[in-house]
Amino acid sequence: MYRVYQETVYQETEYTSVTEVSNAVPTPLSAARSAQASGNYALPTVEEVSAGGVIVDMSRSDLPVAIIARYNRGGRLEWCLPKGHPEGVESNEQAAEREVEEETGIEGRILTPLGSIDYWFTVPRYRVHKTVHHFLLTATGGYLTIEKDPDHEAVDVAWVPLAELTNRLSFPNERRIAQLAREALPRYLKG
Repeated sequence: MYRVYQETVYQETEYTSVTEVSNAVPTPLSAARSAQASGNYALPTVEEVSAGGVIVDMSRSDLPVAIIARYNRGGRLEWCLPKGHPEGVESNEQAAEREVEEETGIEGRILTPLGSIDYWFTVPRYRVHKTVHHFLLTATGGYLTIEKDPDHEAVDVAWVPLAELTNRLSFPNERRIAQLAREALPRYLKG
């Protein structure tokens, strides 16, 4: 299994003004602001796990893959692989199958693991260390729709021929996952 790394850092909310507070009686807020100003502070870290993958319609000769579009925090449209957090006691495999169906409308069955993307980002009050486990899935039913997405993160969904997938995905590490899917797929094709 390959491990792919991506570093994404979102700018923290900056204080527009800092009120001077006597050093004799620091408050939690003044201590945090002082530590931030000096660069001597550590944000708490939250670990997150997601699962998803590359779902291929193997009944078609162009081997299309279902991908989704969503807006990032900056408002830019990004095309990406479907993924999401495991719920309850779900395994990563179960979460990948469910999330792919919720975000694309396409039901699938996992063929093989492809790898994981590991990255960090910062939000105003904490850092997030996120690992996303990706799988190669074969489509078994359903139809393209974003209406099943309970979080309403996906704003569009499309079938993209496997040969064009790396040109369509927004993130370099997801393009690498797509390449791994392309390399693994011949083992599962009939004929």
